[in-house]
Formats: sequence, C-alpha cells, structure tokens
Amino acid sequence: MLPIDAAAHSSRWRRRHPVDKAVLGLGLTVLAISLPPWPGAALVLVTALTVLLGPAAVPGRRLWRAYRVPLGFCVTGALPLLLQVGGPDGFVTLAEGGPVRAGELLLRTSAASLGVLLFAFTTPLSDLLPRLVNAGVPAPVVDVALVTYRMSFLLLDSVRRIREAQAARLGHTTRAATWRSLAGLGATAFVRAFDRATRLQAGLAGRGYDGTLRVLVPEARISARFTLASVALLAAVAALTFVLERPLR
Repeated sequence: MLPIDAAAHSSRWRRRHPVDKAVLGLGLTVLAISLPPWPGAALVLVTALTVLLGPAAVPGRRLWRAYRVPLGFCVTGALPLLLQVGGPDGFVTLAEGGPVRAGELLLRTSAASLGVLLFAFTTPLSDLLPRLVNAGVPAPVVDVALVTYRMSFLLLDSVRRIREAQAARLGHTTRAATWRSLAGLGATAFVRAFDRATRLQAGLAGRGYDGTLRVLVPEARISARFTLASVALLAAVAALTFVLERPLR
C-alpha cells in the first residue's frame, strides 16, 4: 500500500462521507484556480495547509513526501516563464514580467495541489469508487477502476519482491548485472501481471460474475454541519481575497 493510501485509511476523517471532504478539498482547488494568484492562491495554500496539519491530522513528514512530487512539477512548469526565446537582446533572455507570471503560476498550482491532497489524504479510493455508481458513473467503468486499483498494489508488491530477490543474489553489483536484473524484472512482472489477470478472470467467472462487482461500502452520511462549515470557510477565503486585493492594488 502506498503511503498516501495508508494515511487515508488511518485518517481522522476516514468515516466521513466523501462528499463532505470533496466540498472542502476540491472547493479549495477551485478557489486556487479561479481567485487572483495574490492574495487568493496564497490564502488557499495557507488554509489547505492548516486544515491538513490541524483538523485532518496528517503527519507533516508524510505530507511533504507526497507534496514534493506535484510541487516539482509546479516549479518545472513555472521556470520556462522566466525566459523568452528570440528577440533583439539575444536568442535566450529573461522575459519581461516573467518572474511575476512564474510566481503567479507557482502559487496557483501549488495551492491547487494541496487542495487535491487534502481530499486524497482523507478519502481512501476504495470508499470513493463504489459510490460513483450512485453519482451516475457507469458500473463497468467503476469495476475497471476498482480492479486496476487492486492490481496496481499487487504488481508493485511483486516488483518489490523480485528486486529484493535480485539484490540478495548480487544482481546489482555491476552496471551490466543491474541491466540484466532490470530486464529480468520487467519480463517477470509482465508474466505475473497476466497470470494474475487470468486467475482473477477465472475466479470471477466461477462466482457468477454478471458485469458488476458488488462490494461492501462503509456506511456514512453526509454531514450538513461539516458541509456548511466547509462552504463558510470557502466563502471566507474568497471574501478575504477581495478585501485584501483592493489595498494591494
């Protein structure tokens, strides 16, 4: 199980309905995209970070490990805005207004990423996917997503075991041995993935699979109080953004 999935299963908000957490987490993401970068996206970033480390009780180290990957993409996407190609001053020069645009993009994307992580760190995918059928998503699409989610963990576990076995047999001592081990790892993982898929199909057929995977979904009700509090928080962030934006202008 990936660290973010383990954190979601042990989250303080695990028993809450996914709609409650979607209103807050995805609402912050929408605000980060739609509000002005400064101070709107900055306020969204601070709010999401406060909720994650406070009421949601996500460990800071685990949050950083998950956040640094999208943050790296955010930084990579903002850096090209600092430069321009061609022009009278040279082939590659600093773009006029580039630092401002790069900072605005970095604020928007980093804040939106925290909003998505708020939802991901508090909502296991196994709780969310079965409820998508009630939201109108076709059942076969949800079944494929559930099977893919489960098979991904099995495949990652197989890859880990193969790598441990190769390392125990000194398969990574030299560069040539590492490449041979990598080729063997890919071939073995490919064969095991198809073998697991075949056994899964045979098992489902033996249990009368009719096109729908029926799973037990933990009971949870939408909390009107939590949802209203989330909406109030989102409205406060938006209002504070417009209040602070006028003096800054």
